[in-house]
Amino acid sequence: MASSRLEINFIRLLSRCESMASEKRGETEWRLEKYVGALEEMLVALRKSSSKPTPEVLTEYTRKVDFLKGLLEAEKLSSPTEKALANQFLAPGRTPTIANERMPATKTVHMQTKARCTGEMRDELLGTGLGKGTSETDLRNRRGVPLDERQSAAELDAVLQHHHNLQEKLAEDMLNLARNLKNNTLAAQNIIKQDNQTLSQSMRQADLNFEKLKTESERLEQHTKKSVNWLLWLMLILVSFTFISMILFIRIFPKLR
Repeated sequence: MASSRLEINFIRLLSRCESMASEKRGETEWRLEKYVGALEEMLVALRKSSSKPTPEVLTEYTRKVDFLKGLLEAEKLSSPTEKALANQFLAPGRTPTIANERMPATKTVHMQTKARCTGEMRDELLGTGLGKGTSETDLRNRRGVPLDERQSAAELDAVLQHHHNLQEKLAEDMLNLARNLKNNTLAAQNIIKQDNQTLSQSMRQADLNFEKLKTESERLEQHTKKSVNWLLWLMLILVSFTFISMILFIRIFPKLR
C-alpha cells in the first residue's frame, strides 16, 4: 500500500529528529523538542487516518517517538548517573527509518548516548570533568600523571563493570520472576479450567438426577392413584353385596307377626 502524504511527512520529520539527536546540541537548542512534539501530533493523526499504516509499522513509529521523548527527558536530568540509568531503559527502533540506513538511527543514537553518559560518569568519579573554560594545556597537565589516571581508570572500569553485572543480574532475576509468574498464572488457569469442568459435570449430573426424581415421582403418583381407585371399587362392591344380602334376607325370612 502506498504511503500517504501525512506518513511521508512524518517519516521525513522523524529522520530529521534522529539526525539532530545524533549531533551534539547546546543547552539553548529547542528545535528537537518542538519537532518531537510535532511528531506526536502527526502520529495521533496517522492512527486516525483512513489510510493509516499497518499495526506493526505504527508500533515501530510509536517506539521511535517514545525513544526520542525519553532521550530528551534523560538529557534534562542533572546527574550523569541518573542519565545513564534513564538511558538504560530507552528502547530504540528496530528497523531503519529511511532506506539508505544500514542500522536504525535510533539505535546509533542510543549507543552514542550510552557512551557519552559513561564518559560523564567517569569524569564525575575521577574528578577530571572538563569545564567550559578548560584549556588544552590543563588537559595536557592532567595527562602528565598517567599512572594515577590509569589506576583510577582501572578502578572506574571495575566499578562500571560491577554495576553492569548487577544490572544484568537484576534483569535476569526480573526475567526469571516474570517467567515464574507466567508459569504460575498458567497453572492457576489450568486448575480453574479443571474446576469449571468438574462443576459443569456436577451440574449436568444434578440435572439428570432431578429429571429421574421427577419421573419417579410421577410414577409413584400414578401408582398411588391406581391403588386408591382399586380400593374404592372394592368398597363399592362390598357395600353393594351387603345391601343385596340384606334384601334377600328380608325376603327369605319375613318379619314374624
